[in-house]
Amino acid sequence: MRYDEPVADHVTLEVKAHAKPLPPDVKSAIVGWSDDGRGVQAMVVSIDGITNRPDGSTYHITWSLAPGRKAKESNDVIREKGWTPIDPPIPLKLRPARF
Repeated sequence: MRYDEPVADHVTLEVKAHAKPLPPDVKSAIVGWSDDGRGVQAMVVSIDGITNRPDGSTYHITWSLAPGRKAKESNDVIREKGWTPIDPPIPLKLRPARF
């Protein structure tokens, strides 16, 4: 972890999907990373081989944050800075849940 505050607690599948049933188990892996160098570090995740979320953003885990930074900034960092692939991908076990 690059920054002081570890996060790494979820991957958002879909925003505001409270009425929908939980998805089935998926094949997932960490396939890349992004870091703005100013306090937001994120790991890019593939879900069943796809990194692009239906809303146009990227599946990811906010990995670590510097003080004053917010997890929701990971979307902006990935969009603006892009991401670097990890080879080989790191298998990841996700458990469907709601927040």
